[in-house]
Amino acid sequence: MSGSRNDGSDAELVQVNVASPAGAYTVGSASFFRYILRLGELGLPLSIDDREAIDILGAVPHAFASDDDVGLASGRGWRVVPAQGDLDWPVLEATPRRLHSALERARSLLWTHAARFAVSAVEIAVIEEELDAVYGVLMRAEAAGVAVNVSYVV
Repeated sequence: MSGSRNDGSDAELVQVNVASPAGAYTVGSASFFRYILRLGELGLPLSIDDREAIDILGAVPHAFASDDDVGLASGRGWRVVPAQGDLDWPVLEATPRRLHSALERARSLLWTHAARFAVSAVEIAVIEEELDAVYGVLMRAEAAGVAVNVSYVV
């Protein structure tokens, strides 16, 4: 399933692309980007396991980042793959299970601290819808035994 949603309340235009040979989805919500992918930038006190999960999401590269801006970060079940040529872009490559686990942990942390960051009910609903769609892509990738690639464009 490939799609894109934008809740209309987000002033920023952000697209987070989650893709594998088994399917793809484009997240069109700046709230998803701000509160899920960039959750590590909100200054929350995190356990070691939380930090490991949030670091995966924080490593998702901008699709047009230069090679100098894209680190060669990696961890258990994931790595950042730099662009392989002029017509390519850097991606976070992860096992579907590892990415799902990181997203679930980010979701749990966000809901625990939503009031602290004044996350609106509309933003919560949009994030939940986007997560459901991404989980569908991850389930299909897991069933096919393939990795997923993630990048974003602002």
